Amino acid sequence: MFGLGLQELIIVLVIVMVLFGAKRLPELADGMGKAIRNFKKASIENNDIDVTPKTNLDNEKKRA
Repeated sequence: MFGLGLQELIIVLVIVMVLFGAKRLPELADGMGKAIRNFKKASIENNDIDVTPKTNLDNEKKRA
């Protein structure tokens, strides 16, 4: 996994705990999960945008 061993992962986790605190870690993980989920959803959705103007049939009938 990216050339990181167990010792490196433990060191990274300890540094993250020191920087953010244990109480804030679940919030950060939740935010990262939501960001990844939204990114995946946006990459799957259809990117076609309908730019044709919608005409109201009632207005056309009144004009005629």
